[in-house]
Amino acid sequence: MTLEVTDLVVEIDGRHVVDHVSFAVPSGARVGLIGESGSGKSLTALAILGLLPEGARVRGSIRWNGRELIGLRDRDLAALRGDEIGMVFQEPQTALNPIRTVGRQIAESVRIHHDVSRAEARRIAVDEARRVMLPDPEALVKRYPHQLSGGQRQRVAIAMALACEPRLLIADEPTTALDVTIQAEILQLLLGLVSDGGMSLVFITHDLAVLSQVATHGVVLEHGRVVESGAISQLLTAPAHPVTQGLLRDATATLWRPGS
Repeated sequence: MTLEVTDLVVEIDGRHVVDHVSFAVPSGARVGLIGESGSGKSLTALAILGLLPEGARVRGSIRWNGRELIGLRDRDLAALRGDEIGMVFQEPQTALNPIRTVGRQIAESVRIHHDVSRAEARRIAVDEARRVMLPDPEALVKRYPHQLSGGQRQRVAIAMALACEPRLLIADEPTTALDVTIQAEILQLLLGLVSDGGMSLVFITHDLAVLSQVATHGVVLEHGRVVESGAISQLLTAPAHPVTQGLLRDATATLWRPGS
């Protein structure tokens, strides 16, 4: 399945916060959207999922496997989210429900899209917790988000996004709030899961070093516009735009070295 974004415009309060953005994610590809805060990368992802803030106006084209998503009914978009397209948000502390066990939250994402019993959904929740390498998954699924570490909560968020085996995963800065060691573990986990499942990936970040770990192609945004795109190797070795050159200078030395 292929994602095709063409001339995407998102307008909020009369301002183009996403301005004629185009890119494609072929089946099995790993594409990164990269830029500083306010560049429009997260709003682009929310537009794909039909989760833009109230009052936002969107035009252009977003096609998923040939199906136009812009203008699709909310119920049809909701059927796609989690089933065909999964999403991992930046801060799992706010994405997870604090008054429900993490196992119940993983199971709910399964029951929304598949006709399975509660018992079967609970079994799947344990299996997903194990797949994202959470310790003692049978016990952990009975805990609440506040009882887990930041890295464990992010693994739960990944399990929720992958529980229905989507064909496309969108990850919006999923490691920003984590320390460097945990960040590297989560990146390795994501890359392994995406590769093993044959999924496509859209990875959003402000850090070119992080992007170099998980993507093969990058789309650089500034003020809502694409200023450069190309293979990650090209962005790392011969960045053409000043924005990309600045991102390269800021690349986290602990995660990336030239030629690594």
